Parts: sequence; C-alpha cells; structure tokens
Amino acid sequence: SKDRLTTPLIKDASGNLSSTSWSVAIDSAARMLRTALTVSPQSVAIIGGARGTNEDAFAWAQLANALGVDSRDSQLADGLPPQVFSLPQATIADIDTAKTIILLAPDLKEELPVLYLRVRHAAEKRTGRVVEVSPRATGLAGKAWKKVHVEPGKTAAALRALATDAAFTAQLASGSVVVIVGRMNLAESEESVVHALAEVLHMAPHATVLPVLRRGNVRGAITAGLTPRNGGKSTAEILEAAAAGKIECLVLLGADPLSDVPDADLARRGISGARNIIAIDTFITQSSALADIVLPAAAYGEKEGTTTNLEGRISNVAQSITPVGTSRPDWMIAVELGAATSHDLGFASYSEVHAAMISGVNEFAPAADTHAVEHDGVLIAHPTPITLTRADGASNERNSYDYRAVVSRKLYDNAIGTAKSPSLATLGISAAVIVNPLDVPRIGAQVGESVRVTSPRGTIVMPLQESVDVLRGTAWLPINLGGSDVRELLDVTKDVIDLKIEKMS
Repeated sequence: SKDRLTTPLIKDASGNLSSTSWSVAIDSAARMLRTALTVSPQSVAIIGGARGTNEDAFAWAQLANALGVDSRDSQLADGLPPQVFSLPQATIADIDTAKTIILLAPDLKEELPVLYLRVRHAAEKRTGRVVEVSPRATGLAGKAWKKVHVEPGKTAAALRALATDAAFTAQLASGSVVVIVGRMNLAESEESVVHALAEVLHMAPHATVLPVLRRGNVRGAITAGLTPRNGGKSTAEILEAAAAGKIECLVLLGADPLSDVPDADLARRGISGARNIIAIDTFITQSSALADIVLPAAAYGEKEGTTTNLEGRISNVAQSITPVGTSRPDWMIAVELGAATSHDLGFASYSEVHAAMISGVNEFAPAADTHAVEHDGVLIAHPTPITLTRADGASNERNSYDYRAVVSRKLYDNAIGTAKSPSLATLGISAAVIVNPLDVPRIGAQVGESVRVTSPRGTIVMPLQESVDVLRGTAWLPINLGGSDVRELLDVTKDVIDLKIEKMS
C-alpha cells in the first residue's frame, strides 16, 4: 500500500511533523507520559489496540498496568459491552447444527460477508431456521423463517412480545439456539443490544451467543486487557474527558477516532482537547496527523504473533515480509516505552511476550499448543458464564414527523486500508439518506434530489434514496462513505436519534 509510515515523526517548532530517530521519539514520548503521570494516572488514556496481534495488545496492556493507566479501550464507541464475551459462547461451526439462528446483528452480507455465507448455507442446506431481528431487511432476509423488523428503541419490547407466539416458542424449544449478536444500529446505544439479548436468553436459556464485531482483533485485545478496568473510561468517556481538558496524554494505538468514532463532534472535541497525543500507526490518518509524536508500526504480514477471531479462536500470524522502513511491532514499542519510563515489562522478544501472555492470561492458556494454533487454531478458555439481567430500555416515542435513524456500515467504505488500496478504493459509494418508498411523498422531494437532514447534533445535506428494505418511519444512513459525513448527526450518549428530513427550499 502507498503512503506507509516508515520512520518516526515528531512535531517541530512550526507545528509540522518531521522525521526523527527512534531514540529521540521514544525519549520524547516517555517524557510526555511521565509528565502526564505526575498530574494523575487518570490523565493518561489509550484508545485502540485491536489492529495488532494478541501479543501486541498484551504488551500494551502490561505497559498500561505498569503506568497505572486504567482508561484503555480497544473499541471505538461502536462495539459491544465486554460482558457479552462472558456469556455461554457459540462457535461458527455451531451455526451448521443449530435448530434456530437468531440474528441480533448488523447486515452480515455487508459487515461480515464470510459469516454471511455460512449462515446462508445453514438456512439453505440444513435444518436450521433463521430469525432476523433488525431495524431493516438485511442480506439474509430472503432466507429468514421469521423476520422481526422493528423501529430502533423497541427491539427488546418486540422480542418480549414474541413470547406469546406459539410457533416461535416451539421453534426455540426444538433444539439448539445460536444468537449472533452485534451492533445493528450505530445510532442506537449498545445497551439496547444487551436488553434485546437478555430477552432472547430469557426465552431460550440454553442458547449460546456468537458476538460479532467488524473491527479486527477486538476480542483478542479485550481478552489481553485493553478494556477499561478499575473504573477506567471507555473511548467515548476518554474523548469527553479530553474535550474537558482532563487528558494530558492520549495514546492512539492504531486508532483513528476522527474517522471511526460514530460521533464526529465528540471525536473532534476530544482530539483537539488532549494536551499531547502519541500515535502508533501504519499510515498517517486524520487523527495521527494531529499527533505530537507518530511511531511507525509494522503491519499484518510484517510480524509474527497470534490473533483471535470473533468466535474466540486463536490462530497464528506468520511474518512473510520485512517491516517497511524502520517500523516495529506494537509490542516492541510498548517494551521500549516501558524501559524509557523505568518499567521493565519482563520480556524482550516475541517468544517471551507470547510466553508471558499464555501464562498470565487464563483465556489464552490454550495457545500453548503451538501445533494446534498453527493449524486449525484453538478456542480461548472461557470464564465462568454470567447471566444477563432483563431491563427495560428507555421508552422513546418518536414524533410522527421525524424519522428514526438507522446507521450501519457498508462492505466497501472509506476505511484507511480500503482507501489506500488501489484495487479497492474505487468500490465505495457516496453517502445518502434512504427511506421507504411510501415515505418519499411525505418528504416532498424527488429520489436523487438533495435534502436537508437534521438531528439535535447537526445538519447535513445529502441525496434522497428509497428502498423497500427500510422500515416506514425510519431512515437508513450508511456511514463512512464519500460525500456528507453521517457522523455529524450522531450523539453516542443518546439511546436513539430522530431526524428531520426536509426538501431544500
């Protein structure tokens, strides 16, 4: 890929990033960390860590532990609560034998296409029945035995109502149940997913859960320790604290909040409010371009290690090429920053990091079987399963003139890996607001015409499109595409977001 980072960069007196040596960059970064820690460990925060290997995430979690940094989050305000990984877990293979597959997930065809093919195959060739629960029809709607398309904010209530459906309860009782759970709608709180999942598990206590997250090695990073602890802040809370001037040093570990956090305003305020930013990345992104220090990280294929997929299967990552320029694995950067801040992390080679990880994190213990990891992989050892408590979400009634927002991702968007790939960069489409055809006359604009879309957070202008897959009274806005930035409308602190869609005068 083009535009790879090959050497450390540091902000000069004129405010521009210029090349420097690793020794100068590490010393400067360590000085920033030490200065921030004298204020308070709560004034240092880490966002990211899912881009790399399990060992990368473990090393950074160990550095955070050594520094006393509890605010660390490998999710970017678009994921699932870590407690979901402590529920009875399903494997991908369980989909093939499940009697019922319940989708509480985004459109798998767009966000996780390989898993989509697996579920489609199960629906077509096996005895499993698919139940789609979502705010709009997805790529699996045509294969679903039952479709529950529900307005955002009302999913748990809709599932509770299914308890009176004799055919549905009989189906749940007929055999194994797998619930595929993820963020159906980025304009709806993650708590709504938990509420919906709790209703399903109440009706089917024997069900197992397959959590799905679009971004890389999130499950591995959470397991390794890159998740808030001891009351530490999540990504959204870190950015809010930074915006309030309470973050002295923000570390971006392969994270680009300005592009990836659903709430664009929060990301902007957070990045601009952090006193100092240290970015570790493979490319210059919108966020790392504003950093004080940028350290070049080795990319996939340039380092060895292990990674964890969405079902919790640990497999190996083989190094096939030399790292570009002077870029280094994330774990090595953590070790060097540890030494420069007078913290010996206890390992100095990949094999030592790996050994410390599998001995120090119980879930990673199965990775001691090197032969299995290098072939079919091994499943992480699960903690004692928890039970979700049922709870009613906030009651949110929509003004009949408004449209409830449904925000999700497309397969090809403006992700940095896609944008920097010549063969993929042209596959993305432009942003649009998409409504049910029966809602178009009420808006008063023609399909293809630009309309004004307003939320309590902001206003953008974008083309109007129609689709029968969209529920009446809702508006689907694919995120991170060319044209207007949908994230300008979003507020991650809200349970749901309602929009006004108006014809341009």
